[in-house]
Amino acid sequence: MIVLFVSLAILLVSGLPVGLALVGASMTYLLLTEGLGTPQILFRMVNGVDSFTLLAIPFFILAGGVMNVGGVTERIFSFADALVGWMKGGLGHVNVAASVIFSGMSGAAVADVGGLGAIEIKAMRKAGFDDDFTIGITGASAIIGPLIPPSLPLIIYGVVASESIGSLFLAGIVPGLLLALLMSLSIYIIARRRKYRPNHSFDTHLILSRARHAFFPLLTPVIIIGGITLGVFTPTEAAVAASAYAILLSALVFREMRWSDFVRLSRETATTTCSILVIVAGSAIFSWLLTANNVGSLVRDLVTGLTDSPILFLVLVGVVTLVVGCFLDMIAAITILVPVLLPTANSLGIDPIHFGIFFMFNLMLGLLTPPVGMVIFVLAKVAGVTPTFVSRSLLLFVVPLMLALLALLFIPALSTALPTFINGESG
Repeated sequence: MIVLFVSLAILLVSGLPVGLALVGASMTYLLLTEGLGTPQILFRMVNGVDSFTLLAIPFFILAGGVMNVGGVTERIFSFADALVGWMKGGLGHVNVAASVIFSGMSGAAVADVGGLGAIEIKAMRKAGFDDDFTIGITGASAIIGPLIPPSLPLIIYGVVASESIGSLFLAGIVPGLLLALLMSLSIYIIARRRKYRPNHSFDTHLILSRARHAFFPLLTPVIIIGGITLGVFTPTEAAVAASAYAILLSALVFREMRWSDFVRLSRETATTTCSILVIVAGSAIFSWLLTANNVGSLVRDLVTGLTDSPILFLVLVGVVTLVVGCFLDMIAAITILVPVLLPTANSLGIDPIHFGIFFMFNLMLGLLTPPVGMVIFVLAKVAGVTPTFVSRSLLLFVVPLMLALLALLFIPALSTALPTFINGESG
């Protein structure tokens, strides 16, 4: 196995894309140790992406892109402003609330930063907020996206771990709302210290007025979550429904998306999806080699030989995933680490749903951590600042992020109670 990991490290350091590095490392190992040729490698790659559930990825990506150009994000931001803009810290709270609402439509942190983030930063700068506060809360609130359903990383985890996507979606709701609440509390404290004023006074008429304008966009999470929970459609079918609904709103109801926009978004969706599936395919070979060499069992025996404490194991998982998330793409980290770590979690009696949410949250912190934190670089481009400035700004919100992480570590019910209740009721 040393050959496998050394090959991967060399290829990653050389600058090769993650997906191709995984394929190259796997090919090197197979050719040097097993003598297996291209047919076996291709079979494993095709088998790795041969999943109906993975079809949800391009449709959710397309839905997020369509909403960004079709007037949906502006209406969401406007509604969030009316709803919480009267609180001390004003647009900081609006930033968090808008991320929560938009998360129920796109499920991706980068989509949040790239679309909604541009609107938030422009509005907060115009209102006179300091740049570090503006950029820090925009980046930190973006990772709410992969928690609130739908969530692209949770879809990947569900496929790899053979867990219910619907249950995982439900499991992310409470942790996502908890993170939003902790961030709002942090915003309030910073706003008092820096003497930030509310954006406007509380106005019921304004809330109702903007709610009417945002009514159809706000139905999107209801359609997605309600449809999956009630068994009307699968997560993949929910993704198709979300993208079709987004196109209907943007092109026919709001009439803000042109044909040229749709063509461009379709190309971008295809490009992003291909890059994700290359990583999934490469990870399929890599994780197969780890499984074939009983790495998961070796890790389980090693950990259980040292401790039988679920808490200590999850702390170890947190450290490993945070370090890996600093250097490796999230999708690759999920497909490589889950087959290795999940057997140990099962042997220690950790609920796989709880493990998945905790594992995912740690990886999402990697999106905010150099050197390859994707949110950092997208936010730097959107805000017109350096990645270093973005990284420093994110330190303002380390406390709420760490408190949410500790809550997930010590209170499994945060992620397991809702899916258990809903599935019990439906059962």
